[in-house]
Amino acid sequence: MKEICINTIKQGRHVIVAACDAELLDKSLQYGKIKFIVRKDFYGGSRVFLEEAIEIMKIGTIINLVGKQIVNGALKQGLVHPNAVINIAGVPHVQIMR
Repeated sequence: MKEICINTIKQGRHVIVAACDAELLDKSLQYGKIKFIVRKDFYGGSRVFLEEAIEIMKIGTIINLVGKQIVNGALKQGLVHPNAVINIAGVPHVQIMR
């Protein structure tokens, strides 16, 4: 099983959870004029397996996910609606606000 990079940031009453498939860390995704950088300072906290990442995501009030493995895991757990997922250069991305 591949690893997930996950970072939690407490900001006021919010808990921001940023997670990406580990192989995407520090990668730049380009789709037309959209340039999306999977920045290490935002996504690169701990490296965990998918099950642990899903549990950490459950405490988040704002969640930002990038990558097939982490987005599919969130979909399977019912944490995100399929229509909320966009693709940037073929890579799934979703933001969740609770």
